[in-house]
Amino acid sequence: MRIVINGFGRIGRTVLRQVLKLPETEAIDVVRINDIAPLETCAYLLKYDSVFGPYPGEVKAGPGCLMVDGREIPFFRQGRSRRPRPYRRRRGHGMHRQGGRARDRRTGPRGGCGERADLRPLRGGRHHAGARRQRGKKLGDFRIVSNGSCTTNALAPLLRVLDDTLGIEAGHMTTIHCYTGSQPMVDAPRGPLERSRAGGVSMVPTTTSATRLVGKVLPQLDGKISGAAVRVPAISVSAVDLTLTLARPAGKPVNDMLCEMFAGSRVIGFTEDRVVSTDMRARPESLVVALPETLTVGERQVRIFGWYDNEWGFSARMIDMARLMAAR
Repeated sequence: MRIVINGFGRIGRTVLRQVLKLPETEAIDVVRINDIAPLETCAYLLKYDSVFGPYPGEVKAGPGCLMVDGREIPFFRQGRSRRPRPYRRRRGHGMHRQGGRARDRRTGPRGGCGERADLRPLRGGRHHAGARRQRGKKLGDFRIVSNGSCTTNALAPLLRVLDDTLGIEAGHMTTIHCYTGSQPMVDAPRGPLERSRAGGVSMVPTTTSATRLVGKVLPQLDGKISGAAVRVPAISVSAVDLTLTLARPAGKPVNDMLCEMFAGSRVIGFTEDRVVSTDMRARPESLVVALPETLTVGERQVRIFGWYDNEWGFSARMIDMARLMAAR
């Protein structure tokens, strides 16, 4: 499978690290990278990473290419702004395809093509969500596919299985999320007032797109799940704190039920240890349920807490979905 990475930011570089170093990604070939930043800067940021540490190999800038472990990956600087013109609008997407065969895998849920995607599947959720009006199509038949958000990937598979098994009457989710590049490191104007505060020194209550996107991929839960976010001064790994009112009693310990439901899953993992966020760095699952944190009140109210590496786990799902799109 041949892929192009457009935008060599946190997710683009993390995807490349996984493609180059994980055994299960040997069949994936990155044939081009595009970013508006200088090639030398992109090479440096791949080689030295504040979250995942130095790249375990050789990285340098070559003539018009990124050289990694002796391999040359062509590097382009197309686009004059942080959002290159061909990728800002859906009608411009054909500009970066070759012979009409390429398919676009979006990393984010917001704006432009993310909102107008042909399909918004979630690995471990409903691969066909959003495609009900085009029955008979396979995932690879869609041209523009959004991967949602890291929090949506953490939340939706868990909700889907619980709703299918026990039913969900209502719920609330709070994501405790590390700071991101959308926040300033010193106080500076940023849209919502609280987002204008320095991300590295305060806990910042804010909103999350996850519950809105859950309503799109799991329409039966639209309006039943509310959500909020708190950005915290941590550089990586976030958490989901979910409280649900179930339609029916579980009939057994909730942890036992969850472990049975997701036995062998690549998407939902578990830990019985008393871990902290840094222990979950570079975990490939979309959510790692912290079993000691599970609480129940009565027969139908349950609290589930889980960790997710919002960069590494999300990048792993990008690769998973690219495989599914290629196997059309």
